[in-house]
Amino acid sequence: MKEQLSKYLIRYANFNKLDLNLIYNTCSIQSYNKKDFLLKQNSVCKYKYFILEGLVRQYRVEDNGNENISVFGIENWWITNLDSFLNETGSINSIQALEKTTVLQITKTELEELYLKIPVLERVFRKITENMLIALQRKNEIFMKKNSKERYYNMLEQIPGFSQRVPQYMIASYLNITPEYLSDIRKNK
Repeated sequence: MKEQLSKYLIRYANFNKLDLNLIYNTCSIQSYNKKDFLLKQNSVCKYKYFILEGLVRQYRVEDNGNENISVFGIENWWITNLDSFLNETGSINSIQALEKTTVLQITKTELEELYLKIPVLERVFRKITENMLIALQRKNEIFMKKNSKERYYNMLEQIPGFSQRVPQYMIASYLNITPEYLSDIRKNK
């Protein structure tokens, strides 16, 4: 687990072993079973989560009862509700494990303390946040420019093997289409 986080972080900057150990030891390890919540809607998001193994979804339940999935998270991805985490307000989304999931989690206070001790880490998290924003921007562009079928195949191309791990109705929710229409897309390859 320590090696997995270290490999991830050194993609962004050089760290010495002491710094990597301090970062790892500041995080806590938490395991979640399938369907467990890392964060419930309306609760304050207390952690940034680094997914060591497993799969999660971030979603909200609309007033009409429909689930609207905005993000999936897989191994070696960070996930949080950034607004709730930074501003300590109730989250409009939930984060739920879709399979047995193990994460490293870190609080805002712990992260701020690490930024002071290891200044390059703040730059690394800025880059990580920028990459998350770029991914959201690309998703929005794809949703505006491509039809449902193209969005589906783009998702399969970007995250190979993903569709075997997620129920089809959740993929449909993420793509903002009905499960029936997704079924038609898959039948008519």
